[in-house]
Amino acid sequence: MRTIGLIGGMSWESSAEYYRLINQGVRERMGATASASCLLWSFNFAEIEALQHKGDWNGLTARMTDAAQRLEAAGADFLMICTNTMHRTAPAVQAAVTVPLLHIADPTAERIKASALHSVGLLGTAFTMEQEFYKGRLSERHGLDVIIPDAADRATVHRVIYDELVAGKILAPSREAYRAIIRRLVERGAQAIILGCTEIMLLVGPDDSPVPIFDTTAVHAEAAVAMALAD
Repeated sequence: MRTIGLIGGMSWESSAEYYRLINQGVRERMGATASASCLLWSFNFAEIEALQHKGDWNGLTARMTDAAQRLEAAGADFLMICTNTMHRTAPAVQAAVTVPLLHIADPTAERIKASALHSVGLLGTAFTMEQEFYKGRLSERHGLDVIIPDAADRATVHRVIYDELVAGKILAPSREAYRAIIRRLVERGAQAIILGCTEIMLLVGPDDSPVPIFDTTAVHAEAAVAMALAD
């Protein structure tokens, strides 16, 4: 079994889900007492959030590459960034280590294409929805047509993530707001919805959408299990 290096704590709410899903996946593949060989570097998300909203991506990249190098030195065979937003630093992280980085967008896109879908609605932080590092990879590398919410809906999605979900608050009015935003994306042609923030799966799931939901947390974790157990 390969050792997984997880760069987490962004937030710990979703990192806990990664740990659970990866270990459940290993158990299902290898037997009741099996669990994953993994290392976790967990940030203080308050510091990460402050740098994100200051726009200090150089500072964030320095922290991410340092974490990646520490995990590689500790014995990780491949790495995961346990958040969609911080994949803005993925090229620098990969360049800083010799082990592979399992990019969250790639297994998600492959799963969507395997379902013969091509037009997707993207929910995530404002950084993920508005900047090209994520949606550009989906469109340019995988040929997907990415639809993002309008400005008001993007503000709602972003606020709920940072004010509620990363703090473990799961509120019914926010679930209803997300459901309405999903419906508007479907009306604009989305054949599926990407939960492009690893906390969103705490709030909405398949029953909240009229089209298929692709939860990046679950897909990323499944891909990690497959990579860890591959021959």
